[in-house]
Amino acid sequence: MPRPARLLAAGLLPLLAGGISIAHAQAPLPGGAPAATVPAAGAPAAKAPAPRPAGPTAPDPAFEAARAAFEARPEAERRAVQDALVWAGSYNSVVTGTFGRRTYEAIGAWQSRGGAASATGVLDEAGRGALLAAGEAARKAARFTVAADPATGLVLGIPERLLSKRSRIAGGTRWQSPDGRVTLDTRAYAPGEADLDTLHAQAAAATPERKVTYSLKRPDFTVVTGETPTGKFYIRTAAGAAGLRGFTLSYDKGSAREMDRLVIAIANSFVPFPGESAPPPPRPMAATAPDPGAKGPAPAGLAAPVAGPVAATGIVVGPRRVVAVLPAACSAPRIAGEPARILRRDEAAGLVLLEGQAPAGAALALAAAPPRPEEAVVVVAAGAEGPTVTTGEIAAGGVLAPLQPGAAGAPVLDRAGRLLGLVARLPAQPRLVAGIVPPLTHPLVGAAALKALLGAEAPASPASEAKPLTAGAIAGRVAGAVVALRCGP
Repeated sequence: MPRPARLLAAGLLPLLAGGISIAHAQAPLPGGAPAATVPAAGAPAAKAPAPRPAGPTAPDPAFEAARAAFEARPEAERRAVQDALVWAGSYNSVVTGTFGRRTYEAIGAWQSRGGAASATGVLDEAGRGALLAAGEAARKAARFTVAADPATGLVLGIPERLLSKRSRIAGGTRWQSPDGRVTLDTRAYAPGEADLDTLHAQAAAATPERKVTYSLKRPDFTVVTGETPTGKFYIRTAAGAAGLRGFTLSYDKGSAREMDRLVIAIANSFVPFPGESAPPPPRPMAATAPDPGAKGPAPAGLAAPVAGPVAATGIVVGPRRVVAVLPAACSAPRIAGEPARILRRDEAAGLVLLEGQAPAGAALALAAAPPRPEEAVVVVAAGAEGPTVTTGEIAAGGVLAPLQPGAAGAPVLDRAGRLLGLVARLPAQPRLVAGIVPPLTHPLVGAAALKALLGAEAPASPASEAKPLTAGAIAGRVAGAVVALRCGP
């Protein structure tokens, strides 16, 4: 997958998980016929084809028929349909031209809102034309223009009807609404002028008046979302050979009705380094498509798929020893593609101690005290593309954070990098709000259960207090001890 698409795929999830409520979603689109009615922002979603239940299911004939019809069209037309679905308020994912469950449900929602007798997920010529016209009408109404920013070199889409004021600022450009309620700033840093870790730490800093609702750090980009008492914000920064480039979008909660229709379009359009080829990924990446359920060959730039999805996260506690929280159905766990043997099990806590092909990861230290309410924490989970880092906080009943199913068993660490516990079992399918994983409270497996299972192999508590670290620094220390667990024969 080209670099902009990789950035986008990881960036759109936290965009909405961070509290930006979008009924469906938005992105750019080629031209179409004039005027069709566009549903109002925030309108209730019409009934779409039913979501897939968790676990293996028999093939869905309606879904497969819709896939065949969609994939029979040229790629440019497939992308145009997804773009139009975004602008028409039905699709909130990356425009790739690949078909999956999200595209299927978005087409069904569009058909239902248009009064179709049945939401088949298959567009005939008349339906496709109406959809393209509706998307283009919404895009033109916003005067959405995608162009290079001369001050920074990045490419971004600007809704010029809303952000009509433009001015230069230090290192970038500012677009603003006439009433000052919406501001979009771009910023570029020359190589060596700033580092990604520092900018991420600054963006993710919480205060009594500034709540960070999502924070993600990868080697080449970061995303932070949050809220203030009166507004919302989204910050994205990318690293490349030309330095660092990014943008900050902030808006008053009173303008959310209109802005929630534009936020994804702006993020979708972001290309930090036009023309720059992507560097080799830091580790092999799974060929997972941004649209769940998509099939077909892997997009360019991705390695071959790994065997099966990540079922859970394990942490290395010794040579060939991994502790994990496994789903009940995972009777044949695998680490690095090799079978793992269950040595001990705590049924009540859901913990298992595995023997298998585990790396010699850095040992984790247990926190000396139990977690405190509202304490800031970092969760490092295994993912198909490598470890992912998410910030959250301790809440009544566990940890509050937007986590994917593969985060079951992920270490929950305090801001000094000490282990507070493990994320307990997550559902096989994430709970979605407008197709996005929101922050939810997940139960924790505490230190006492870990010590009971591991005995002498349990991590020790440090003798002295440690200094607070950034989320990136914690991830750097812990990533080597985190492994992906899969289930298979």
